[in-house]
Amino acid sequence: MSSTINKEEIQKFSRMADEWWDVNGKFKPLHMFNPIRIEYITEKIKNHYKIDKNKTNFLNGFKILDIGCGGGLISEPMTRLGADLTGIDASERNISVAKLHSKKSNLKINYISTSPEKLENNEKFDIILNLEIVEHVEDVNLYIKSCSKLLKKNGLMFTATLNRSFSSYIKAIIGAEYILRWLPIGTHDWNKFIKPEELEKILIENKFSTTDISGLQFNPIIKRWKRSKDLSVNYIICSLKD
Repeated sequence: MSSTINKEEIQKFSRMADEWWDVNGKFKPLHMFNPIRIEYITEKIKNHYKIDKNKTNFLNGFKILDIGCGGGLISEPMTRLGADLTGIDASERNISVAKLHSKKSNLKINYISTSPEKLENNEKFDIILNLEIVEHVEDVNLYIKSCSKLLKKNGLMFTATLNRSFSSYIKAIIGAEYILRWLPIGTHDWNKFIKPEELEKILIENKFSTTDISGLQFNPIIKRWKRSKDLSVNYIICSLKD
């Protein structure tokens, strides 16, 4: 059976697993990134499902799959908003860290060490989160195809990744890894980055239509991320299962 698992990538993140919840550790960039990701995702969900913007626990009744969940940085906030959440990751160490932290946080999350093509699930999900994961998988086509099988018709999928551009090489590789040392050197392979038009083509082939695409840009002065029309480095696609 074909697989989306890249063993080298899994080993890389497994070695850093103990640092997932250290806000000043190797995953500091993701902790800084989290607010804008959550803001974008929750806004699109509310708009799509016509949910009252002031409603608390508005994800009650929604089944969400967080693929490549790592230590649970997105899984936990979504669960706090009421979601019935399943988090999967090919790294057993990541899943162990995620389980331990969710237990400490008194959150009920279904964490499984697996990949999307191997996930055995009786019911399909309402929402799938693919955040900073497609640039680490072995076969993007198989990955998106597997996601399509797991998502309900008219369900939403969020895919956040990095564009393969000159700007991303300078900012995400040279800047983030070598100069600012935000990430360990070798965290990303620029050749695995995917252009928005390439990703959209794969999405269309697997019965998805893009409802929104937005750039995500870091402001070094206020040290916060914001949305942008610039897709040259980080971007996120909200797509609908046809």
